[in-house]
Amino acid sequence: MTLVGSQQHYGRLTRLLWLSVAAAVFTIVLKLVAWWLTDSVGLLSDAAESLVNLAAAVIALVMVRWAAQPPDEEHAYGHEKAEYFSAGAEGGMIFIAAITIAWFAIDRLLHPAAIDNAGIGLLVSAVASVINLVVGVVLLRSGRRYRSIVLEADGRHLLTDVWTSAGVIAGVALVAVTGIERLDPIVALVVATNILVTGGRLVIRSANGLLDRALPREAQDSVESVLHRYASDDVSFHALRTRSAGTRSFVSMHVLVPGRWTVQQGHDLLERIETDLHAAVPTLTVFTHLEPREDDASFQDTRLDRTGLTR
Repeated sequence: MTLVGSQQHYGRLTRLLWLSVAAAVFTIVLKLVAWWLTDSVGLLSDAAESLVNLAAAVIALVMVRWAAQPPDEEHAYGHEKAEYFSAGAEGGMIFIAAITIAWFAIDRLLHPAAIDNAGIGLLVSAVASVINLVVGVVLLRSGRRYRSIVLEADGRHLLTDVWTSAGVIAGVALVAVTGIERLDPIVALVVATNILVTGGRLVIRSANGLLDRALPREAQDSVESVLHRYASDDVSFHALRTRSAGTRSFVSMHVLVPGRWTVQQGHDLLERIETDLHAAVPTLTVFTHLEPREDDASFQDTRLDRTGLTR
């Protein structure tokens, strides 16, 4: 990805995240109105999760701007991993929201209270949920399209919020119909459990990204398919390694060729291989190391560290 292309990419991400911020602000207002009208702890928990949505979207904006910075002397491979910090922070905020919701729910479970103005309150909450549904779908699809964990995390969070709201609305409606007041906090506790699971998944995915996880299987297959086309009695490969960093992908490998080849022959081969790899995985940055097949030393560095310290 070129510098101009990278700037355009992050410009699109920024605009989408501003959409998330706007949606969060609007839904917070609607859900707080719904809670004020009904005094439902379930609707209060729903509003609390939207506050987390807003904080997460703001953090995502900051991290995307950071990730958009070009490589420099201290960050020669770029700043794309900043996206993983955002996803991890959002997962952590979901945990906090879940604990807050559970706190209010347990208190209301111990001290049941009636729900007022259920009809209008549920209508207001439903409107907020539709907004989250639309924006969540847009962010999730865009996250997959642009391979952005920030957008995907934000989209998943909003869609989780939609399911949360649906459960809360159903619970509050049941309370209004049956008069069983403890159903309201029970629904809130179920909501807290659900968003804890979502938060856990985001934290795990963020940690995997920071730990230089290999490329997805589909991308690895594309790389291996290209190398298979070049493999022959004269050409082979080893020490193949891949990793992801935000929207960028990296692969390194050793290419073994006959020692009698000229530097130009080896260079031309590597140029063709790298060009085909870029075509197969457009976001790929490729590092190659040319070695003579006849030299025993060429087979002593198939591991990450030639000294063997990583064995």
